[in-house]
Amino acid sequence: MQNIESNKKKRGILKLGCLFFLFFIYAPSAWASYILIPMDSQGQENHLKAYGITYWVLSKNEKVKWLLNYRGGAFLIMNNEQIQNECKIRGVSFELLSNAATEDLLEEISSPSKNQDAVILEKAPKIAVYSPKSNRPWDDAVTMVLTYAEIPYEVIYDREVLEDRLLQYDWLHLHHEDFTGQYGKFYGAYRATPWYIQEKQEAEALATELGYQKVSQQKLAVALKIRDYVVGGGFMFAMCSATDSFDIALSAEGVDICEAMFDGDPSEGNYQSKLDFSNTFAFKDFILSRNPLEYEFSSIDMTSKRKTVQRDTDYFTLMEFSAKWDPVPTMLCQNHTALIKGFMGQTTAYSPSTIKPTVLVMAENKVNGEARYIHGVKGSGFFTFYGGHDPEDYQHRVGDPKTALELHPNSPGYRLILNNVLFPAAKKKKQKT
Repeated sequence: MQNIESNKKKRGILKLGCLFFLFFIYAPSAWASYILIPMDSQGQENHLKAYGITYWVLSKNEKVKWLLNYRGGAFLIMNNEQIQNECKIRGVSFELLSNAATEDLLEEISSPSKNQDAVILEKAPKIAVYSPKSNRPWDDAVTMVLTYAEIPYEVIYDREVLEDRLLQYDWLHLHHEDFTGQYGKFYGAYRATPWYIQEKQEAEALATELGYQKVSQQKLAVALKIRDYVVGGGFMFAMCSATDSFDIALSAEGVDICEAMFDGDPSEGNYQSKLDFSNTFAFKDFILSRNPLEYEFSSIDMTSKRKTVQRDTDYFTLMEFSAKWDPVPTMLCQNHTALIKGFMGQTTAYSPSTIKPTVLVMAENKVNGEARYIHGVKGSGFFTFYGGHDPEDYQHRVGDPKTALELHPNSPGYRLILNNVLFPAAKKKKQKT
């Protein structure tokens, strides 16, 4: 009888020991209330795909807290096993936090002494990329990073814009584009190449089909539709030549600035004096390039003024903003470093003398005195212009192979693009400055 009781006690102790073992094995996951996706340099294995995870969570109608200036702009998500598994599949680093630890963290961030804040992301923005459907001899950084981060987008072009389909989207990216009707100012170097000839023919055919006599007239109509989209509350992001050519087209509404090789007739005499800078988003007082052989649109761009800038010392610096008082630029500048490798493009950077005083400079190359990353408000909407072509290809040329982002999963230059992608998801706070 005593042996039976002794055996029962032993089995009870063994069972209790097993329960304690299982508790210690599963307790971290079972008791964790939140998932923290760190975005600092040490804590995150794949920064770019971390944005994709955040977008994926938002697409499941779950909210996310974006912890501005905390560990590189970390994301805080309610814990569930599906999100953990998705992070593991995509190679995204994450940490598990208890309810108490999360409350302590949020209380620390809310302290007036901390330049940090928690912004609620509410929904996955619907993304449109303005780009021709046919392949072109260059690659677009935004479509590459969206694909790598596994963030869905739809491609639209002139027809869709003119049919007011922009209203279906929350965020619009302007692909490497020329809104002036001068075919990217590629005439001097590429006018005899098959791709240039084909692109010109296709553009002219589309303009005729859409009811315009000239490509420049059709591109202006598209630019005006995009302007109205932003004024009505849309979010627009543009890079490289899509930034300055967009503003140039708006300033030249009703003025022929194209030479005969572009539109079949000469430009207007003294067209520079007829530009209306009140129509533009970001730029003012710029001088247009009259030379059709010059690979340049205007004095906005700093590319030809960078003779003292060397590749190994070409960096630009992100500005620091108050997370609690200026959440918009703070969101757009989240990164794991404030110093970012420079990269060139047809439009590399912006001359400060051509930037309107209402536009915010968010990053600059201090050595050359140039703005690289700017943001502004137009009506009820927002726009961001980012100089350069590819953040991980210093001088991307026509025909060069596209960047393999698998080799750059922590690219701070590409992170700036993805900050803009998530920006429309934020619950709006009134900016205080």
